[in-house]
Amino acid sequence: MKSIYDGLMNDVAIGDLILPTAEKNVDIVPATIDLAGAEPELAVVISRENRLKDSLEPAKGLYDFILIDCPPSLGLLTINSLAAADELIIPIQCEFYALEGLSKLLDTIKLVKMRLNRDLEVQGVLLTMYDGRTTLARQVADEVRDFFKEKVYKAEVPRSVKLAEAPSFGQSILVYSSGSKGAGAYRDLAKEVIRRG
Repeated sequence: MKSIYDGLMNDVAIGDLILPTAEKNVDIVPATIDLAGAEPELAVVISRENRLKDSLEPAKGLYDFILIDCPPSLGLLTINSLAAADELIIPIQCEFYALEGLSKLLDTIKLVKMRLNRDLEVQGVLLTMYDGRTTLARQVADEVRDFFKEKVYKAEVPRSVKLAEAPSFGQSILVYSSGSKGAGAYRDLAKEVIRRG
């Protein structure tokens, strides 16, 4: 199966990578294990920071939103995503180490904005794995709100077994358990993103 790796590394047209999903009006470009090898391969490619942006360009007029899911690291794949994006949603887990890498991410965003993508803006910050019963989750959420102010979405994605199970069935939470709290949180988030957009 062809994947976004082929778009990044082999110049396969984005139109040849787009697949339909069971969700109405939602398509995907899959990632496969090959993408794990893209990081070192990109290191020697000309214009390596803009490969994803160039690959996605023909699809921009076809969709209202193009969502790019980034790996939890600040390597070349994430830099490519930041260079290609107009707006950024920063998910923050409400856990002990969640804030540790945040300053590095913000420094990286600032550098990308200066050198690769002047239009990049943080649209919002999403609290995930939130369990309001724990002191730690409430403390992390309070710190995030103190720092990011109005950028923090009102929607909070709860810690949820249903959310954890859905990917193993190859389904979104909206299909797997549409009445769950997790599905409700993502619906609320979608409404906020559209309002801010």
